[in-house]
Amino acid sequence: MTSSPKKQSKYLNRLAEENGVAISIVDNASREVSVSNNNSMCRSLWYSPDFESACDKYCGKAFAAATNAGKTIEYVCHAGLSCKALPVNDAGKQFVAIVGRTFLRADSYRNATEKAIAGEWRRFRPTEFFENVLMSSTDENLTKTVQQLEKFSKKANEDILELDRPLPKVISEPALEVKSSAETTDLTQNFNKEKYKTTGPSTSTAIIKQPDDSREVSAWRSLFGSLMKLEYREACSSILDFLSKRYDLDSLIWLERRDDRLEGLVSLGTLAGKSVKIGMAANNERLRDAARLDTPLELRERVADKSDAKPQTLSIFPVTIGGEVRGAIGVGYSSMDAAAKRNISRFAQTVASQLEILRLRDEVSERDWLARAVIRFNESLKNIDTDDFWLRITQISAELLGAERASILIQNEKSNTLRAKASIGSRINLVTEERVGDRVSSVVLASGNPVIVSNLQRVGMRSAPVNWSYKTSSFIIYPILIGSRKMGVLNFTDKAGGNVFTERDLELLRAIAPQIAVAIDRTALKDKAGEYEQLSVTDTLTGLLNRRYIEERLTEEVVRSKRHRFPVSMLMLDVDNFKSYNDSFGHPAGDAALKIVADILNEALRADDVAARYGGEEFAILLPQTSSEEAAQIAERIRRRIESAEFPKRRVTVSIGIASCSAHIGTPKDLVSAADVALYEAKNNGRNNVQIFGNLENSLNENIH
Repeated sequence: MTSSPKKQSKYLNRLAEENGVAISIVDNASREVSVSNNNSMCRSLWYSPDFESACDKYCGKAFAAATNAGKTIEYVCHAGLSCKALPVNDAGKQFVAIVGRTFLRADSYRNATEKAIAGEWRRFRPTEFFENVLMSSTDENLTKTVQQLEKFSKKANEDILELDRPLPKVISEPALEVKSSAETTDLTQNFNKEKYKTTGPSTSTAIIKQPDDSREVSAWRSLFGSLMKLEYREACSSILDFLSKRYDLDSLIWLERRDDRLEGLVSLGTLAGKSVKIGMAANNERLRDAARLDTPLELRERVADKSDAKPQTLSIFPVTIGGEVRGAIGVGYSSMDAAAKRNISRFAQTVASQLEILRLRDEVSERDWLARAVIRFNESLKNIDTDDFWLRITQISAELLGAERASILIQNEKSNTLRAKASIGSRINLVTEERVGDRVSSVVLASGNPVIVSNLQRVGMRSAPVNWSYKTSSFIIYPILIGSRKMGVLNFTDKAGGNVFTERDLELLRAIAPQIAVAIDRTALKDKAGEYEQLSVTDTLTGLLNRRYIEERLTEEVVRSKRHRFPVSMLMLDVDNFKSYNDSFGHPAGDAALKIVADILNEALRADDVAARYGGEEFAILLPQTSSEEAAQIAERIRRRIESAEFPKRRVTVSIGIASCSAHIGTPKDLVSAADVALYEAKNNGRNNVQIFGNLENSLNENIH
């Protein structure tokens, strides 16, 4: 007799927890009989009506693949999760154990977070979707778990594994009721040949090394068990505190990778409060070698030759994911012995996967916060009246940043000086001042780069006049730009509660500054109606913006899309058979038709969308923070309105091509070209229809493969 189902379930739970993997037992109908330590992403996707079919093409076919092969097979699913599946038996009844559901590559996890931030998975609540994400640096734990389960792959007539009845499939509601029109590409047609393969010896060399002392293992596990309950920054602090007490260290810093450099995030002891930057690329070969050899990289502080101060030394223990340096633990001068250095080095590698999960989970949460803030800002922007535009834009921006004082300074292009258009919280009336911003704002505008200062005295800047009565010495100055045009600056001081401005505030400004710039530009254009500055960016026939303007905006939105991972889409619209319209009714009638089309575009678009006459009978529409699916709905609405509109001479229709920024479309030129290709396809399909470049790309790939 085998052990009871309760004991079997307990065994599977323990096995999954110890190895950091999921174990799912499925029957011949692909139903989950039991599941242990399931990946929260799998739980959300598998139980979602929209994504269940995609999961069925992988885990849903695992039973057939493993039983047909008669041995362990492995695959990577549509979500980027690595799995191994092996046949198991219970009293002669065949089951399959799916082991893993874990990310083995950091870039696979990043792709998943991008879908959760701005892609097709954004409907899921981040707290549930990222509740239990599994990540490993190698497949060692998967292989180990499979080996422990292989004892259940005995003869079919042996009563070995008792399993509970199938688990009911409960559908969990998504956070938003959003329907997706995107179809999941079937990548599993050649099931046994490509995605699924039989296992063999592991080719990975990045094996996680354990400490030499079993007491170290116990201490590490105790810490690791608590980390997943913390925010990323808290976890980094907790790690430093643990290492300080465990190895009697009094000077530690957690170095975070920013762009391609390692910079201090949190610190303690004699390094607390100090700014530390490593003067080498994060993926420097010396850093990677240090991780591989279990030894720190010893760095010495740079000091001026004339200084009598003794240079400080820092031992750097790299934290790597998939061979890529993601961060490092820095230890100030200490008398660490070889064993301690080896253990800390191994600790850094072992904790890497957990920290990467926490870091990316925080990133998703941060993007979610940022997206909500931008939406709130855009809603407020729509309600601004022309009469109090400058004051309201200042108030709304200040409220978002929690600033008690704020001002907008606009450059007079003739005198090249700054004048305040509005200010709040100031003890003096900046609007009546003839010259403002000479101290810092004019320098920031000239450079085009924002400035954030936590302490004025610390950076050696002279203080403002005493009668200005600032509460704090922290401020942000942000330039207002459209392309190469330098329009003015936003100033924020006196953070509420006496706090200092941080990178988070700067990130928010980066997200809303383009909308502020456009709103200011539009207001300026209205104020200068009829002058050259308006004519230079406006099409005289249709009243829409012209090609020059939209190309500048497109460059900004693509950069913004990359930085914040917001979607951005482009529509290229062409009036069908317009030449014959002109030939039949004359150019004045053709101009009238184009004016009607332009009016329909203005009525159909949202406040932040930008429509322009691109040339002749062609129009371009820029849709910030809009996915391909949303863009298709907008395009179809435009197409129907034009089709049903009354034109003086005859019915007019349009063809529309859509393209969105993606991994393959990353520049303004690529985006325009892709939209043009889609427009060309719409023309070839009989005109008066909408085509999405992404769908054409998928069709092309399917034909190739």
